[in-house]
Amino acid sequence: MAVTAKPASRAGTRGNPEKTKAAILKAALHEFASEGVSGARTDEIARAANVNKALLYYYFQDKETLYGAVVESIFEGLREEILKVLDSELPPTEKIRHYVGAHFDYIASSPHFPRVVQQEMMRAGRSKSPHLKKIAQTYFMPIFQKLSATFQAGMASGEFREVNIRGTIICMVGSMLHYFNTVPFALAIGEPNPLSAEAIAVQRAAVIDFVMHALIKEKA
Repeated sequence: MAVTAKPASRAGTRGNPEKTKAAILKAALHEFASEGVSGARTDEIARAANVNKALLYYYFQDKETLYGAVVESIFEGLREEILKVLDSELPPTEKIRHYVGAHFDYIASSPHFPRVVQQEMMRAGRSKSPHLKKIAQTYFMPIFQKLSATFQAGMASGEFREVNIRGTIICMVGSMLHYFNTVPFALAIGEPNPLSAEAIAVQRAAVIDFVMHALIKEKA
């Protein structure tokens, strides 16, 4: 008697929860980046993810829960990529160089990432965010602590100038984010596509060059 193979579960069913949740998060990232939390519509997210609303709410209790999951997924991916570098045995100079490249590449991998993060910061400034404290403790602090340790090691070895660590980290991250946050302005003044592979490669090199020149101690 022939055995009939069971059909593979697809996204949009409870039989493949990871694939379905990934499809919902991808659609939600696009919707939240475009419309913000208040303007985003779960109907549109469900349609784009090819699921019904009942299934969306089966995995995510409400729109706020879904938004929190999107924000966390962004920072979880960032932490994973960055800690590969910061936990390595590279010397301080090379570690910071590779960190900047990895952080920049992660932001460049999706133009939606900086939009959602910026919206969360702005929203938290207007009202209390239910997600910001967890994000800060779970994702920001481990990265900040490892970066601080790398800066301290670089200054102790004489590779880096004596700098204000907190202020320098803020400037370093800002130099990466600003480029992507100002894409609409660049387009408005007639610049070529700032998200083309060529433009991103040029900016990546510029950011690394900027950071390393700000840190490296000049030799006599």
